[in-house]
Amino acid sequence: MQKELVDRSAAASYLGIKTQTLAVWACTQRYPLPFVKIGRRVMYRIADLDAFIMANRHGRNEVVA
Repeated sequence: MQKELVDRSAAASYLGIKTQTLAVWACTQRYPLPFVKIGRRVMYRIADLDAFIMANRHGRNEVVA
């Protein structure tokens, strides 16, 4: 079973980018990628990461099944 929330390191790995890139995006609000703060920890929902990926697709609009 996959966890609903992942930390910044796991989210960066999921997106194929560096952890620091996510930190910059959160600070500058460059992309509308929601995150959750739990104390000092920054967490991301897998569903939000998937939505971010889909929102940033380019090319054909067909969905391959």
